[in-house]
Amino acid sequence: MRSGSEVRSSGSVRIHPTAIVHPDAELGEGVEIGPFSIVSGTVRIGPRTVVGARVVIEGHTTLGEENEIFTGAVIGSRTQDKKYEGGISYLRIGDRNIIREYVTLNPGTKDGTETLIGHDNLLMAYCHVAHDCIIRNSTTLANAATLAGHVQVDDRAIVGGLSAVHQFVRIGKLALIGGCTKVVQDVPPFVMADGHPARIYGVNMVGLERANYSKEDRNILKKTYRLILKSGLTLKKAIEKLDQEQPSSEALAVVLEFLKTSQRGICR
Repeated sequence: MRSGSEVRSSGSVRIHPTAIVHPDAELGEGVEIGPFSIVSGTVRIGPRTVVGARVVIEGHTTLGEENEIFTGAVIGSRTQDKKYEGGISYLRIGDRNIIREYVTLNPGTKDGTETLIGHDNLLMAYCHVAHDCIIRNSTTLANAATLAGHVQVDDRAIVGGLSAVHQFVRIGKLALIGGCTKVVQDVPPFVMADGHPARIYGVNMVGLERANYSKEDRNILKKTYRLILKSGLTLKKAIEKLDQEQPSSEALAVVLEFLKTSQRGICR
């Protein structure tokens, strides 16, 4: 931000003179709006969020506190879904997210629907998050990762650069997806997946250790996925066996909940 008389200030809000901010937009304490950026009337931006140059924020979009938005991002523009027939849909973004250059984020498609992005996420340059997605907390979408509509990304998952995720796919907690991967089925929690289409290559042991999962939990997960992927059992039979035989743990509970609610089946 340039300083002095070149910056319009209203209390603690700083708006570059080339920026266009609708008078009905709500800007929290300490918000900064950079050169040539546009903020439309129904937008709400939380305290200490910094908007860089040439950013467009429009639609029924809400941002929380302390987000950083870099050059050229387009946030809240109308869904690209061909089923769109008008109405009001929403994009809701939490706190402390980093949204890098030229990221595009769309709201929901149908009237009253929404796209949700939680807290502490990193969306690197050129990422796209389509309509009706849910991104939880502390995730990373590397450069040019692309999410189709209705995708869900759970806590601390990582989607590699240039990867594409099919509609309605769910990516589990702490899953790691390699770059240039084609994801057409659900990726369970705590695994590493890669390929075209994606295949599971093992448990994300480094991620688990960094997330302070115990050695016991890590061993349980290794045995769990060995049963699921290499025993020859159907997924239904594997789940029944896990319910009966494996020792209880929080990590295993996360896996079982995911498997029991998967709608597209899991990659193997």
